[in-house]
Amino acid sequence: MAAPTLDAGTAPEQPTPARGPARAALLLRLVVAAGAGALLYASFPPRTVWWLAPIAFALLGAVLRGRRARAGFVLGLVFGLGFLLPLLHWTGGYVGALPWVALSVAEAVFMGAAAAGMARVSLLPAGPLWAAAVWIAGEAVRSRVPFGGFPWGRIGFGQPDSPLLPVASVGGVTLLGFVTVLGGLAIADIARRLSEPGRQRTAVWPALLLVLAIASGPLALLAPVTRTAPDTTTTIAAVQGNVPRLGLDFNSQRRAVLDNHVRVTEQLAADVAAGRQPQPDIVVWPENSSDIDPLQNPDAALEIDQAAAAIKAPILVGAVLVNPDGRTTSNSALVWQPGLGVVERTDKRRVMPFGEYMPWRSFFRLFSSYVDRAGNFVPGQGNGVVDMAGVQVGVAICWEIAFDDLVDDSVEAGATVLAVPSNNATFGLSEMTFQQLAMSRVRAVEHDRSVIVATTSGVSATITPSGTVTASTGQFVPGVLVDRTDLRSTTTLATRLRSVPEWTLTAVGVLAIGAAVFLARRRRPFVAGSTVAGEPHDAAPEAGEDGHG
Repeated sequence: MAAPTLDAGTAPEQPTPARGPARAALLLRLVVAAGAGALLYASFPPRTVWWLAPIAFALLGAVLRGRRARAGFVLGLVFGLGFLLPLLHWTGGYVGALPWVALSVAEAVFMGAAAAGMARVSLLPAGPLWAAAVWIAGEAVRSRVPFGGFPWGRIGFGQPDSPLLPVASVGGVTLLGFVTVLGGLAIADIARRLSEPGRQRTAVWPALLLVLAIASGPLALLAPVTRTAPDTTTTIAAVQGNVPRLGLDFNSQRRAVLDNHVRVTEQLAADVAAGRQPQPDIVVWPENSSDIDPLQNPDAALEIDQAAAAIKAPILVGAVLVNPDGRTTSNSALVWQPGLGVVERTDKRRVMPFGEYMPWRSFFRLFSSYVDRAGNFVPGQGNGVVDMAGVQVGVAICWEIAFDDLVDDSVEAGATVLAVPSNNATFGLSEMTFQQLAMSRVRAVEHDRSVIVATTSGVSATITPSGTVTASTGQFVPGVLVDRTDLRSTTTLATRLRSVPEWTLTAVGVLAIGAAVFLARRRRPFVAGSTVAGEPHDAAPEAGEDGHG
């Protein structure tokens, strides 16, 4: 709303009150933003309605267009809460609402900041392109800070069933998320232009962006893949032993958890002897399958060795090891060779804050009594690759599968298959395990690798390099998956480029924001203040509406 002009020596005019329409506009935009966030949540696994994600961003793009940065921040925050509160509900299942809500709000702040940038660039020519890059910049930041970042809920991780999935092999989770967001924002721009009289022909430009986004999936199948060795196969068994009970107290019966995995493995050995199952070359147990340190407890070591001897194959054992200082622990994956014990080891390289360790423990203790239940785990080093019977296995322990650099390191170091040993028992019957499974499917395509997911309580799964789940278990039941697994030494563009697409798109987004701010100051040196209710911001009028500017 323009400021009223003043003549010298006269009293200012009293503007006509418009608070009713302004408040209605504010409420409508907030409702649409929250609804868009809820649609984005609904697009994530275990549901397969991936196409809701572009619709969610179409709605977000519609309410952000032409807004000031502060209005964009509020709308993005509401959008983020509509998405994250239901997506992360599992984080509060056994510790109460405060940690769940606090995490959701903290992550939604990053989405609000990204939306503020998207609002600034929305009036630039090819606005959807720059706005999608700004969103990816926001994901890049929240995947790294604070405390190492929280990549959960990246848009690409919600697209394992999308026809755009092959894009992951070109630019990883980042590029897959980018084309998904771009498609949604382009839809909003097309709809807007078609609804404006005399402007329909300008819709060809966002339509071109939409076509490019849609075509990126099939085109990605043509991307070159380097093969450094012939493909081979090996037989891998994933063992899900189950836990005595759900919730935080599952590990109070640590011996029972170990016993379960030994028992299921010995049953597998009996099935192999009877010809009901093929002989596995390697066996994968989940994270925390032996919370009793087998390096310091001979009885635990004896049980594991008996299971390995029975199945006649090395076992990847998820173990909690007490470090020499006696105070800290390591979340480890041990290669247990029958009769020899531990022959290889890799430790979890990215430990989870507020679970495996507690940052600022004395401060957060003021808010929750559960703080002292967090562990004292320390991160490991290395590339996460272990040798199991001659197979180079890249190990991503639980949420490590969400971090680009960790998986990149393993594949670059020669991993021909990826194993994801995980423990989801802490979160009960929740969507968490399906969200993590979706990440594993995207990683399979990104690096052209088979993925074996082994969890204590489900869902365990075998995944092909195309991202297809060939077999899976139920939740909170024992189970075994035996798979003839492809081993590949291929190098995709995504593997070769690593973080280049992410930093490139981040730079593009930041430069676009800078350009929008510069043009706004140059063309409109003075604009009266506006409210969050939705008055246009002080960016320049959009150029290029007729395809020439």
